[in-house]
Amino acid sequence: MTEKIVIALDAMGGDAAPDMVVGGAALARRKLSHVHFLLFGDSARLKALLAKHPVLADCVEIRHTDQVVKGDDKPSTALRGARESSMRKAIDAVKEGDAAAAVSAGNTGALMAMSKFVLKTIKGIDRPAIITAVPTATGSCCILDLGANVQCSAENLVQFAVMGEVFARTVLSVEKPTIGLINIGIEEIKGNEAVKEAAGILRETTLPIEFAGFIEGNDISAGTVDVAVTDGFTGNVALKVAEGTAKLISGFLRESFRSSWRARMGYLLARPALALMRTRVDPRSYNGAIMCGLNGIVVKSHGNTDAFGFSNAIAVAVDMATHGFIEKMREDFERLRADYPANDPEPVS
Repeated sequence: MTEKIVIALDAMGGDAAPDMVVGGAALARRKLSHVHFLLFGDSARLKALLAKHPVLADCVEIRHTDQVVKGDDKPSTALRGARESSMRKAIDAVKEGDAAAAVSAGNTGALMAMSKFVLKTIKGIDRPAIITAVPTATGSCCILDLGANVQCSAENLVQFAVMGEVFARTVLSVEKPTIGLINIGIEEIKGNEAVKEAAGILRETTLPIEFAGFIEGNDISAGTVDVAVTDGFTGNVALKVAEGTAKLISGFLRESFRSSWRARMGYLLARPALALMRTRVDPRSYNGAIMCGLNGIVVKSHGNTDAFGFSNAIAVAVDMATHGFIEKMREDFERLRADYPANDPEPVS
């Protein structure tokens, strides 16, 4: 019998919360019968929603709080003034051992600030990163950082590479992930000093990392590597461009199929193939970015996702807890610190 896993949910975070959160928990429970939930938020609203989802009747505990982190709250303001919020309480549950992971669709900056403050970073990591997997021509590719760190040193990029390698092994079940550093070209002379220095460290490390060298932006969708490493500014732009391009192509397809009666007939014939493509590129299927590098598992869901997307964020949290993500991360960073003791930062307090 699979061991029970408890996931803490920020029930009030997200554009469609709490309905979306409770609906997502119900969908996740149908697939993962060993998962239980701690719901943090308005108990009256949550009880009314739970009555609509009998599948959650015996696997949910509600912990009431009136305070909610708003989407436009500054991280510093939320950190100081939202200690009783549903977001903070969910993170606290991980710190206190009441939950194996926390999931929130709320304010990203506030979630990162609170997570760093409460959970601290793993020894050997000075900055957490945001990581997620995206579809490629060959499967999936993990990208980090996606916005937590706008400017990065060579040491930061090396740390991100180690985080991404552990994520690919743990969550995507890639036996020996390949790592690439995003650059403006694959030649060794190209790129800034941080990227060049990071490449040198990764080539020399004794860690069992398959470093593929520099990659360009189009290598992500091509599936050239399993993990793409970059600073948060570049990563965030790359992800938003990819999402925007997918929406643009989808819009073009809709317009084309509506352009004539022949096109409409063609749509009827192509509908099964289009449904398959839609499923493969659906961003909800890849929902769930991880606050990587912390002494605890925190998963960030898209704020505008629906119940299906939120259920997938929960599934990511369960995968990470089940496969010992934090333990594997600590092991690899112990080895990295042995290689480069001079670059051993103290945990963030």
